[in-house]
Amino acid sequence: MKAGITTRGITYAAIDEHMIHFYSPKAGDVALFQVQSIGKHDSIQNTTGNNSYLFEGDQFLGVFGSRYATEQFEGYVPESPELELEILGKGGVVGKLASMHVKLQDAGPTVVKLVGYAVDIRGKVVNSIYNNKAQVLFRGTKNTNFQTILSLGCSMDSGKTTTAAYLCRSLQKKGYRVAFIKLTGTYYTRDRHYVNDCGADYAIDFGMAGYPSTHLLEIHELLNLYQFLIDDVARQKPDFVVIEIADGILQRETEMLLNHKLFSSQIDDVVFSGLDSLSVLYAIDKLSSIDLKPKAICGVFTMAPLLIKEVSSRTEVPVLTLDELEKTELFAHSKLAMVS
Repeated sequence: MKAGITTRGITYAAIDEHMIHFYSPKAGDVALFQVQSIGKHDSIQNTTGNNSYLFEGDQFLGVFGSRYATEQFEGYVPESPELELEILGKGGVVGKLASMHVKLQDAGPTVVKLVGYAVDIRGKVVNSIYNNKAQVLFRGTKNTNFQTILSLGCSMDSGKTTTAAYLCRSLQKKGYRVAFIKLTGTYYTRDRHYVNDCGADYAIDFGMAGYPSTHLLEIHELLNLYQFLIDDVARQKPDFVVIEIADGILQRETEMLLNHKLFSSQIDDVVFSGLDSLSVLYAIDKLSSIDLKPKAICGVFTMAPLLIKEVSSRTEVPVLTLDELEKTELFAHSKLAMVS
């Protein structure tokens, strides 16, 4: 049977086909779906990390979750029993579509039918979130054994992951040990693998805790997730931890984290990725007002020399292209600098 990477490590006793008529799903619930029509997603990332291509009539194991993706889909876990659903994310995340970017209207979503829920020997629906893992409560104290750099952006596809990857590469080439965390988003391991291949010694994401998506989590859940992930990378003894938060700084979960004083106190430096000069200049003011002024500005806009000029003439924050980011000395490790 085909299965999304969101179900990796999941075990179940049976597929209950009767519950679909009365059970209201929760985020993380594991279920069996049948493809009705192919749209945007003609494949899912399977439990080995490879693609499993989908065809009408195929059945696959997936997970209920929400999605917030301005360039793709907005979708939610249904609040009541629903039989017709859509694939919201390539990792096998399924929910009810609410809206989509106009560029996807011709293809539309891949439509699926709920077949049954994966249940354990007691008949309880199996849930992926913290499955066989112990939750960790947010402690609010900073680990001073490494420096943390936050990669933020103005929106989806503004360059946050690429910036994080090249920053990891820059630090790794200087002899530092670097870890990467993707803290929020919709589960699909491409970004984590890209950063790992680019230069991070160790890379993980929120999917490690079993979350199909972080959209609509409450602040305490986000903070506990952060603690779970930061404790994991701490065991790798990094000099730096680069943390990416998905979407833009005005997105719900991102904004909640940035405005939480105990979370922001965990952060040593910020890099911001923008699409244009206005988004960058607004972000500098916005982030400075909450004591998270960027140390460098990067992103898609740096592909245009004229946009670099617009920004550079209006702020003292360094603007770095990818080549410059890879060579920058801006992020020297304070402890190692003192030793040398």
